[in-house]
Amino acid sequence: MSESTTETMTTQFDAEGFKAFLATRDEPAWLSEMRQQGWDHFAAMEWPARRSEEWIRSDLRLFQLKKYHVPLNDPGPHESKDQLMEGVDLGGQISTVDGHLQEDALSAELASKGVIFGSLERLAKEQPELVRKYLFSAFDPDYDRFAALHAAFFCGGHFLYVPKGVVIEQPLHIGSLLTDGGTHVAHTLLVLDEGAEATVLHESNGVTETSGGLHVGALEIIQEANSHLRYVDLQEWGTKTFHFDHKNARVGRDASLQWTLAAMGAGFAKVNQTVELVGAGATSQVNGVMFTHGRQHMAFHTQQHHKAPSCHSDFLYKSAQQDHSRTVWRGMIKVDKIAQKTDGYQRNDNLVLSNTSRADSIPGLEIEADDVRCTHGSTTAKVDEEQIFYALCRGFTRKEAVRMIVTGFFQQIFDRITIDSVREALGRSIARQVREYE
Repeated sequence: MSESTTETMTTQFDAEGFKAFLATRDEPAWLSEMRQQGWDHFAAMEWPARRSEEWIRSDLRLFQLKKYHVPLNDPGPHESKDQLMEGVDLGGQISTVDGHLQEDALSAELASKGVIFGSLERLAKEQPELVRKYLFSAFDPDYDRFAALHAAFFCGGHFLYVPKGVVIEQPLHIGSLLTDGGTHVAHTLLVLDEGAEATVLHESNGVTETSGGLHVGALEIIQEANSHLRYVDLQEWGTKTFHFDHKNARVGRDASLQWTLAAMGAGFAKVNQTVELVGAGATSQVNGVMFTHGRQHMAFHTQQHHKAPSCHSDFLYKSAQQDHSRTVWRGMIKVDKIAQKTDGYQRNDNLVLSNTSRADSIPGLEIEADDVRCTHGSTTAKVDEEQIFYALCRGFTRKEAVRMIVTGFFQQIFDRITIDSVREALGRSIARQVREYE
């Protein structure tokens, strides 16, 4: 357990703040040099242009970085909000509050097999060659100003390394909690060596449903040949939280990735999710759920990048919007010239539950190879009033009827989730958000 800081220090994300932040770090010189590069790039970059294609549907004017502080202080233990652990026998666990480590643990059996799982900060000192080899190898700190900010200030963080041929039967769990008004900038690095297998459950929560704060995160998944990963990512930050995230996976030869992502929280969210298929025969399946209410704004930009031949990618995103909320989904299947025999699929379905909510859906293809099969599509529809009338006639309330329709809408995603605790937690999260409309 980490010790609580007795002296509270607050500083902003400026040159003085970066200097103060570096002074608190106890880490290898190479890592400090990487941070310095990230800060130099952040200082030289501009915020995203309002008229750029990627940001034209997302208004950043309400976001002011100066309202948040560099996470220098450990806020200490807080009550856990974790949902995915129910009924699950875990092989290891990491929990953080505002990125500060509260606990990391790994079973002795997995440790004896060479599995490494725990705080990225600690392991950067204990396993410097291993962490340095992979850190930022699947993440571009120069992608935009948020990525550079993360590269300079990331703290806490999570690291998993599964050695060659090791199969982990028990899921590993990561819990990230954000205090009201806090800042969370943790970096997650998951590495599966050749022939390795693992399941990782990661959930992010605010201390209350309506709490605020700032999350600027990054995820790197690196899979060597013939490795297999199931990764679950449940995001339920408080609805006054700004959430900026870069999520990147690199999948090797004959490896497979099943990635389930559910986004329920945050007031303003901008997420870039990319899967790179870099080895022949690689496979990825992404199951995405977005459910918004109030005045939430959630923008997801996804990319399936085929860089090798005979790979298969399958992205299915389902979104429901209610109240005055809005979702933006912009997907792209990109196929390099070398990636012949590509089989790519992407789809986004939207269920609009109120007259004042909105869904923007923009699928896309960019194909340079000439022997491929790539399909994409999107649908947007309102709740069918005939279905509601049918349920009302059989004694259900309108809210019960809408909940059944919403559950049925997401059923295709549920059917693709093979972990019971994940399916049940996702169902509960969706059910409790359904409003009652007349």
